[in-house]
Formats: sequence, structure tokens, C-alpha cells
Amino acid sequence: MKIRNVIKNATLSLKKNYISNANLDAEILLSEAIQTSREKIILNSENYLNSDQIINYKKLINRRKKNEPVSIILGKKFFWKSEFIVNRNVLTPRFETELLVEEILKITKYNHRFNILDIGLGSGCIIISLLKEKKNWVGTGIDKSIIALNTAKTNAKIQQVENRIKFVKSDIDKVCSGKYDLIVSNPPYINKINYNNLDLGVKDYEPKIALYGGIDGLRTIEKVINKSKFLLKYFGILAIEIGLGQHYEVSKMLNEKGFFIFKTLKDYQKIKRFIFARKIK
Repeated sequence: MKIRNVIKNATLSLKKNYISNANLDAEILLSEAIQTSREKIILNSENYLNSDQIINYKKLINRRKKNEPVSIILGKKFFWKSEFIVNRNVLTPRFETELLVEEILKITKYNHRFNILDIGLGSGCIIISLLKEKKNWVGTGIDKSIIALNTAKTNAKIQQVENRIKFVKSDIDKVCSGKYDLIVSNPPYINKINYNNLDLGVKDYEPKIALYGGIDGLRTIEKVINKSKFLLKYFGILAIEIGLGQHYEVSKMLNEKGFFIFKTLKDYQKIKRFIFARKIK
């Protein structure tokens, strides 16, 4: 069967299962199935696939039909300037979180030596991306999941920054030592109602521990702020990602704990998604 016909059939099958971006997903998964770039597939759409290639492809399409995210099927996701290994034990990097990395780099443009802490390391995409940009920075990443830590270690090795990161299996409550210039965190911040209404591709395939932030979504955020007060150096920076409608409460927490908010950044949907604060007390 010709490539274009295979993609057409797969696209229709995905659409029947209410998969968004059906055509794009069909092309990406075929690229994986036959180990050929998507560009080459498009340029050679009149070429024929053999039976083994079609069988392999159908297996991937069937997984996508069940709402399994493309990133989990492929085992990788592009973030910032690099490709990261992902799996069902880490949060898949979101495009919007690149805004967090971008803003940190702007804020710290003239800071050549920083010791940073990433709370809730996951795949390691945030701290690894920062260390790749800042060659003299070092950091520590903590996570409660040993599988997440191992995933981050693999990504750090691939990106050649493993010698500048210390990996620690720990809950934020148990971290008592270290003084950092920057603490960054994309904590679980989805509340109970929103978690129950999540898209199945997220709810069924990504770790609840990285998504669910308690009844109001603020449980882990509060922990991060409380601990950051003791772990940050004076005038150190806390950069944190938050959920929809949480800006007021998070700002209140920060002010009460001696932080000065100097920047709030909206995401691509104009939601107040990132807060940047300095420890001043």
C-alpha cells in the first residue's frame, strides 16, 4: 500500500476515536514505525510500504487510538533545544514550560555562577536545559520517584551535564541542607475537580504524583515556598509554575514568607502561569 493511503486510513481511524491532530500524529507515528523522517515520508508519499512496516505501524496507531500520548509511544519529547527521554513515570514536558526556562535565562543573564535546585525533577528537562545554557552553573534535582530520577540521570548523561547535577531521592519536606541562588519548580498544582476532568491522555498515562496538588491544588506549592525560605540565599530567586486561578493565593503565601514578587508571566493562553520572586527576609 502507498504511504499516502496508509496515512489517510490511519488518520480516519484516529479521528473516529476523537484524537486531535490526527493527521499529524499519523505522520509522526509512521516516521517512528519505518524509522524515516517525517519530511521524507511526505516527499515520498507515492512509495509503497511492505507488510511488516504496516503491521508495526498499526500497532502504534492502536496505542494512539486508546489516547496514549505520542510522546509516551515514542518515548521522547522535544523541549527547549533538546530531545528528552520520557515515560509514564515522569510528566511529559509542556511547550509552555519553555517560557519558564526562557525567563530565568533573561533574569540571570549576568549571573555566571549559580547553584540551583530543581524541586520535582521529573525528566530533568528544566534543570538540564538551564545547565546546557549556563556552563558554569551547577545544580541539584530532587524527586520522590526513583524511576523519575533515573530517567533524569539518563537525560543528563545524553545532554552531557551529568557531572554538574546531583540527584537526590527526597520529598521537599525532608531537604534540610544546601544554600541555593535559584530554586525552580513545576510542582503538581491541579486541584481535585480539574484532575477528575483531565483529558484521558493525561490522566491515564502520566503520573498522578506529578499532576495532583491536593483538593485546592496548592498543597505542594505551599511546601515549595515554605522550604525555599530556608534553602535560598538572601535575594535568591524562586521561579515556580502555577495553575489557573492560583496567582492570588500563591502571591499571598510568598509575601507572608518574606518574598518579593518581581515578575509574573502569562502563558500562551494568557493565564498567569509563572511567578518569579526574591527572598528578602
